[in-house]
Amino acid sequence: MQWSNLFIPTLRETPAEAEVPSHRLLLRAGYIRQLSAGIYSYLFLAQRSLLKITAIVREEMDAIGGQEMLLPALHPAEIWQESGRWDVMGANLFRLKDRWQRDLCLGMTHEEVMTSIARGELRSYKQLPQIWYQIQTKFRDEPRPKSGLLRVRQFIMKDSYSFDLDAAGLDAAYDKHYKAYCRIFDRCGLKYSVVEADSGAMGGSQSHEFMVSADAGEDFIAICDACGYAANLEKAVSAASAPAAADPEGDLTPEAFHTPGRKTIAEVGEFTGLPQTSQMKSLVMNADGKLLLVMLRGDHQLSETKFAAATVAKEIRQANADEIREAFGADAGSLGPVDVKNLRILADTALEGRRNMISGANRDDYHFRHVTPGEDFKAEFRDLRQAAAGDGCASCGAPLALKKTIELGHIFKLGYKYSESMGLNVLTAEGGEVPVIMGSYGIGIERVLSCAIEQSHDKDGMALPAAIAPFAVVVTPVNANDPAQRKAAEEIYEGCRALGLDALLDDRDERPGVKFKDADLIGIPFRITVGKKLAQGMVEFVERRTRASVDVPVAEAAAAVRAKCP
Repeated sequence: MQWSNLFIPTLRETPAEAEVPSHRLLLRAGYIRQLSAGIYSYLFLAQRSLLKITAIVREEMDAIGGQEMLLPALHPAEIWQESGRWDVMGANLFRLKDRWQRDLCLGMTHEEVMTSIARGELRSYKQLPQIWYQIQTKFRDEPRPKSGLLRVRQFIMKDSYSFDLDAAGLDAAYDKHYKAYCRIFDRCGLKYSVVEADSGAMGGSQSHEFMVSADAGEDFIAICDACGYAANLEKAVSAASAPAAADPEGDLTPEAFHTPGRKTIAEVGEFTGLPQTSQMKSLVMNADGKLLLVMLRGDHQLSETKFAAATVAKEIRQANADEIREAFGADAGSLGPVDVKNLRILADTALEGRRNMISGANRDDYHFRHVTPGEDFKAEFRDLRQAAAGDGCASCGAPLALKKTIELGHIFKLGYKYSESMGLNVLTAEGGEVPVIMGSYGIGIERVLSCAIEQSHDKDGMALPAAIAPFAVVVTPVNANDPAQRKAAEEIYEGCRALGLDALLDDRDERPGVKFKDADLIGIPFRITVGKKLAQGMVEFVERRTRASVDVPVAEAAAAVRAKCP
């Protein structure tokens, strides 16, 4: 293709609304334009990259036996009500009514639709296993769209679903997807981590996320460089760091003391001169309508994911001020576990074995000293806290690090959540009827492109991997009006095309600096520059990512690019 014929609306200035590198560069390079908050038009260059990404996804999904379908984006409410997710998804689900006032929604995922197809067609174990997938537009009523294509209201997803007779079959399907995802992201040129994750509203027994480290990320993972352990921060298990001060010795009795106006852990610590690790934090939680008291070390944060798992609760929230006052007779900031008889108490395992700590006294502006967990109050000890940087790895003991990440893909063992709620059963070899066990597996297509930019860019623009760049190489005659340069450039361009390369000929009558800046901005991985050295039969071959430059003979230029491309 010739640049002069293409629509590539590059911008010299960064738009004010752009927040993260991928957002800024996608706008400046003419890949996308915003229609509304969280809704983008994908222009020529973006579409070429996205099509290359989906081609890689299709090849790898087909290789594991996936069968591609295309399901409706518009769903009747009834199937979401069958699974129970019509209410669970809350405001995230786009809801609408048709002219007959029937409830509908725009699909943010397709477990229900796939299950409805399966229950109408799968009758026998002989029809299993199955892997069905699609690449489809999804919708999420995101409350705060931001960061370009990273948090949007309309997006493209590859979602696949496995149907098996038993857990062994699900394990095999899950492993196939795990390995296929690794191949997909490897081929897309990404550096990523695979971490243990929570299944959330998807349900199921096991899940993994594929994450890319980036400052633009909104998720955190805990990772051990020593042994490779990695998990989503909400899911990560760790050994708590040692307290900053030793516990007072002796079998001491809780003793109330006045703490006027001191309600936070930091304020009480300053008042007593003791570190946060010597205090207990009291949180009152509402789990499916019942109040519970949760006890943590003063410097730790509650993992709501772990709390929900410990309580098997579907809906959790912090108790409000009225609920707290009614249950404790005191306000938040003065609460504690001593003499609490009417509530279930959960305590984090970091408190197990501790002695003579500080807690609230359930009396406004008073606290207790010398409170010993397990003696002065009874509790169920569970892992309830978020892992923190410096905690010990649960696998090897080495310190954990926290990294900011972007989620690329997520795989779930759904189990029987949808088959049981929606009646997906098959006959066994013995003639009995059993529910089908399922898995669900997703990849955010635009996120692959955004993550590639986040991982590889500089002040001049993006440096995309060749496999997903809109063009593999740009051939640039320094002077497009010079007949010799123009002829050589066209020959190299045709040579690249003959070798199966996506090549772009920059035939514009522009200054060389403008051409070079545009090529750097839009992220084309290789550039062949036809200039003064043509008189010696040589052209310049430049690699965008490394800036490495080498002179090659005109006749070998196309082959030099081919050797560098996957």
